[in-house]
Amino acid sequence: MMKDSNGIMTKTSERTMQINIGPQHPSTHGVLRMLVTLSGEQIIKIDPIIGYLHRGMEKMAETRTYLQYLPIVDRIDYLSGFFCSYAYISAIENLINTDIPIKAKYIRTLTMEMNRISSHLLWLGCYLLDLGATSPLFYTFIEREKILNIFEDLTGSRMMYNYYTFGGIKRDIEKELLIRIKNFSNEFLKAVREYEDLITNNPIFITRTKDIGILSKEDATEYSITGANLRACSIPKDLRKDSPYLIYNNLEFSVPIGTISDSHSRYLMRIKEMKESNKIINQCTDWLLSNIEDKEINTKINPLTIKPNGTALGEVESTRGLLQCYIEANGREFPNRIKWRTPSFYATQAINTIAKGFMLPDLMSIFGSLDIIMPEVDR
Repeated sequence: MMKDSNGIMTKTSERTMQINIGPQHPSTHGVLRMLVTLSGEQIIKIDPIIGYLHRGMEKMAETRTYLQYLPIVDRIDYLSGFFCSYAYISAIENLINTDIPIKAKYIRTLTMEMNRISSHLLWLGCYLLDLGATSPLFYTFIEREKILNIFEDLTGSRMMYNYYTFGGIKRDIEKELLIRIKNFSNEFLKAVREYEDLITNNPIFITRTKDIGILSKEDATEYSITGANLRACSIPKDLRKDSPYLIYNNLEFSVPIGTISDSHSRYLMRIKEMKESNKIINQCTDWLLSNIEDKEINTKINPLTIKPNGTALGEVESTRGLLQCYIEANGREFPNRIKWRTPSFYATQAINTIAKGFMLPDLMSIFGSLDIIMPEVDR
């Protein structure tokens, strides 16, 4: 007899045992506990146990004004703060029925796509670290530091930006910074080729990821998987194409699609996504440099007077998939209810189905390939 995750005694075979993976930060990318049932070294079942990081992000909104809650949302996904800010702010802008200037749309798009690359770079370096390779981490952090330096000069912060505001952005982007971004964009593809030379055809990496942790189309749909994990299943779902927002319908980029969603394919999806994001960055900087004299960056909304009424949904194609913010307002200075739909939550639930039947040493390869951020799960 053994206790399950709820403390209930259950019968187990003499040939099986249960072990805990986590809760600790390294390799589990946050304080996630996985109760793993093994037969020898083969995974029979995984029970993901969440809640160790719970911070009450949704409940806190009910006692804060819309402006007071704004700096908090960056922390829902601390690696993709711009996306969280956009999902929340776009919901508010829908409630008060306002549009933002075209320049603000370009700057929001530019910063989000740079944020996508910086998040993918951290994922890539840490994923290879999970598999025992240390060198890629230093390669990826070289380019990531360049992006964070740009973000720091633009927003004053390297991770929690609080740069978007209701009706636009808080401050304009200078020409010198746009030139730095353009130079980064021109050099970035060379760095990606270095990553691919180092990783993609590495025989050890292929052995650890190829045909490991296969996610079928049916399971991906059943678990509401989105983002690169879904597109690796050859399902071409991307909000930027399916329901364009900001200025994505004016940009030329493609959505990478895989054939079999194993750990290796999920890696390739993010490599390809970084290349496409780089295309978007190039187009945005070109437009902004051509319209540098345009100083209209917001619609001058007083955030202290926002008291909307009704319901609205803000959504964005974030680094990890579809990120949504639902707001229920009742005419007061603070919302009645806020609900977040975060892609990592759904990917966490799919771990059991994806990893079942594989070996224990494959678990970190599978889990790392899903790019789960625990603050999204324990929001």
